[in-house]
Amino acid sequence: MKHIMKKRLSMLLAFLVVITSVFVQPFAAQAQDTLDIEADSAILVDAATGKIIFAKNADEALPPASMTKMMTEYLVWEAIEEGQISWDTTTKISDYPYSISANNSFSGVGLRQNQDYTVESLYEAMAINSDNATTIALAELIAGSEGEFVKMMNEKGEEMGLPDYKFVNSTGLDNASLGENYPEGTEPDATNMLSAESSALLAYHLIKDYPEALEISSIPATEFDGQQIRNWNHMLDHDTTFLKQFYYEGVDGLKTGHTDSAGYTFTGTAKRGDQRFISVVMKTDSEEERFAETAKLFDYGFNNFETTELFPAGYQLEDQSTIPVAKGKEDAVSVSTGQAVSFPIKKDQADAYSIKYTIDEDKLNAEGELAAPVKKGDVVGTAELVYEGENDFGYIMTSSDGPIDLVADETVEKSNWFMLTLGAIGDFFADLYTTVVDWVKGLFS
Repeated sequence: MKHIMKKRLSMLLAFLVVITSVFVQPFAAQAQDTLDIEADSAILVDAATGKIIFAKNADEALPPASMTKMMTEYLVWEAIEEGQISWDTTTKISDYPYSISANNSFSGVGLRQNQDYTVESLYEAMAINSDNATTIALAELIAGSEGEFVKMMNEKGEEMGLPDYKFVNSTGLDNASLGENYPEGTEPDATNMLSAESSALLAYHLIKDYPEALEISSIPATEFDGQQIRNWNHMLDHDTTFLKQFYYEGVDGLKTGHTDSAGYTFTGTAKRGDQRFISVVMKTDSEEERFAETAKLFDYGFNNFETTELFPAGYQLEDQSTIPVAKGKEDAVSVSTGQAVSFPIKKDQADAYSIKYTIDEDKLNAEGELAAPVKKGDVVGTAELVYEGENDFGYIMTSSDGPIDLVADETVEKSNWFMLTLGAIGDFFADLYTTVVDWVKGLFS
């Protein structure tokens, strides 16, 4: 009897396993396609195209804390590129950053006033250890004062097209924490503000214009002034057992942040193969949570999206493959997309995308013709990628919504004067014939 009961129990368990595999797995797969991020604001962006893959309150401006330092990093790279400073340029520490470094309420590297520091060492302490005093020292070196540097930050933010931002200092600390040293031109109780979208766009510009920045942001630990400093980005490959739990393959940046008003924030970036994503989480509840939520974003991107060539270079719309040409040796010119259109898409959604042409009206005459001569490769308009599915979050840059060049596929020379004259005579007699016919018809009507 016991043997029979065991056999029936085994059969029941086997049946449950089958049922689970049939009914539970589809729900599990479906759950992977949804995303519940425990943060007040979040965004995931494809770094190659600026396409927003996921967004949650991404246009809400919040305190970014030390994610602010990405703008300071950008301006340091720019100053080096323009020859204003070099990595070997040295500077001494003024009273203001020294007071910040000596304040035990701020984690810092412990700067001294009686020695010279190179730009390289100050930048590493800022980018790796998120040090506030070294950030201020760099701002003073570049602009003369932090107040003047803040003006540069806001001007650069406008130039980058950041949609929601306000910089009041170079570090991301609340101005109230700076005491009497808050930057001139700002309010004593002011705080930097960024939306997740703006933070992602700032990161996009930093790694696009200065990809070498990732070589530094990816360093887990280094030496500064005889001491070891660690990177607050725990998703890097740290050598301690505790931090190993946060490691995420492909992460090589970018900037963490934390203040009481900001909570725990993180702008991250990860690359696997040819695909790179930029993520932002803002106002999470703990250090652990900001990395866990970032991992969710990256998993969502890498598991569900792949960069796909939707349309090759030279793609033509069948009913709009040519444009008429006036006064040319040919009556029309063939046009097509000037470059391939590659895009991060969900693996089963390629059919949801199409292309729409927009001809540059400034290049057309009143009859809708291009004026000869037309050279091969001339840009005659744009081709816009159109998505007909759901949850289209757009781009972090407004200029990315198009512009795929629509170009001429061949050269159409201007017809010579003799042929133009013959054409004009032909047109004259054709018009005359039409006029006579219409007149005769009028006589008998």
